[in-house]
Amino acid sequence: MAWKTENVAPLWTVLKGLVPAEPRPQAIAYAWRWRKMRELLLHAGETISAAEAERRVLMLNNPGLDGKPHITDTLYAGLQLILPGEIARAHRHTQAALRFVLEGSGAYTAVNGVRADMHRGDYIVTPPWTWHHHGHDGSEPVMWLDGLDLPIVNFLRAGFREEYESEEFPHSCQANKLWDKYSGTLLPINTEPTSLCSPVFSYPYERSREALERLKKHDECDPHLGVNVRYAHPLTGGWTMPTIAASMRLIPAGWGTRLYRSVEGTVLTVLEGCPTVEIEGQGSFELEPNDVLAVPGWTSWRVQGGVGRDAVFFAFSDRPVFEKLGLYREARA
Repeated sequence: MAWKTENVAPLWTVLKGLVPAEPRPQAIAYAWRWRKMRELLLHAGETISAAEAERRVLMLNNPGLDGKPHITDTLYAGLQLILPGEIARAHRHTQAALRFVLEGSGAYTAVNGVRADMHRGDYIVTPPWTWHHHGHDGSEPVMWLDGLDLPIVNFLRAGFREEYESEEFPHSCQANKLWDKYSGTLLPINTEPTSLCSPVFSYPYERSREALERLKKHDECDPHLGVNVRYAHPLTGGWTMPTIAASMRLIPAGWGTRLYRSVEGTVLTVLEGCPTVEIEGQGSFELEPNDVLAVPGWTSWRVQGGVGRDAVFFAFSDRPVFEKLGLYREARA
């Protein structure tokens, strides 16, 4: 047959692969241990400067994805280090990004001129095509987790990037000004959303931690997810970015969730406690603070809280993409 020469192919030979009975992620469950990651990051700090690297980042490459710089099938993650006195120069790109601060103080991220000081547990939003840079006025190394929708944007061939004319984009205000304006249930009159991304760029950890404690106090504990809060766009109630969902979860000490799975690929980062995550068919992961765990989509998993202390972890995923396409699905045991 001359199929190949005419650029056609028989569907019947590949039909079941093209239309599978259920999702078959290529990514696998895998944990990056903070003790080792911290050591490698500090070594990178001795090897290359922020000016030379532009972004001094160690990418978290899922071993199931043949070397691709993806942590799940559709998400990218990396660990970034900035040292005192350094500036990671300003640029912008169409990929959406988040920062989740793991260690240190004295550094900041500026998004379109809005400066967000970085503290452990803070969640910082960098919307697509916004000028952003990182700097450090303090005295100790600062490290954080980066999360981007890079695989999604690159698959769509929608990636654009531009360097700013100088290292820093001019500062206009502090991020806490936007928090004060938008974080309550009472909003300024005639305030309408102008973007799919949240106008709040920085969500302080102390606020999300307080929210978890309030829900725990009132027994608001999902049997499959624990006590959980999601970071929200204050004017729409939606996710903070159109392609990435972010949330904070608490698993009470000695308590465990039921098996759960959904189509989203999820990245977990432990903040407090030492939970154990059991992933069906792929083993159990005993985690410590700042450990990062990839959970593939449509894979059943559950969390067991540690002894004597609640476990708290940050999660981000590609859930908004599935929701907007009408493809989101979950299963609860």
